[in-house]
Amino acid sequence: MIQALVFDFDGVILETEGPIYTSWQELYHAHGQELALEQWLKNIGTAEEVFDPITDLERRIGRTLDRSTELLRRRERELELIYTQPVLPGVVDYLKSARARGLKIGLASSSPCSWVTSHLERLELMEYFDVIAAGDDVPRTKPDPALYWTALGWLGVQPEHAIAFEDSYNGMLAAKRAGLRCVVVPHALTRHMNFDLADLRLDSLADLSLEDLLSHFNGRLGL
Repeated sequence: MIQALVFDFDGVILETEGPIYTSWQELYHAHGQELALEQWLKNIGTAEEVFDPITDLERRIGRTLDRSTELLRRRERELELIYTQPVLPGVVDYLKSARARGLKIGLASSSPCSWVTSHLERLELMEYFDVIAAGDDVPRTKPDPALYWTALGWLGVQPEHAIAFEDSYNGMLAAKRAGLRCVVVPHALTRHMNFDLADLRLDSLADLSLEDLLSHFNGRLGL
């Protein structure tokens, strides 16, 4: 039986991925360049240094940028865009339903703890989470399974009794490597990723109630 839900943050609870990509794309455009989505997708779901956009941009234009100025401006633009985003559809209903059912609720994010908690507090969602495992808590982030193992260890739940909610290939891979069931809820940037390993794919958490999701994973509802 399912005892816990473990959520990713970026792209699952709050749409941050699109704004982050847009802010980088605008920086590239300011220097006459284009940041291909295929390149950027390597960074989604992980904090590991897979693709360094500022180094790539400098290589393309053939000169060193004033990084402190450029990166500060980009970061300000990123936050400006993110602060206009609402909590993604279905998330609050899932959190409320899980709490009402006595399920444990965790979060496993490759982002720094300060990033996750600041947004959860701003969105008034912090109270729902029993544990938060973030990039600061593990030596390697997703697709390594350490974040999920850490969250489950703190929750006191075995992997086979938990469901992960992810939006990216790296996140899905981390959840499956850790032994959890994984529901993927892709967004505009990640919907063409390979999610063959996922146990269930939804366009939105609003498309399926938590009751029906639990019935599916507890073997009472076929989807």
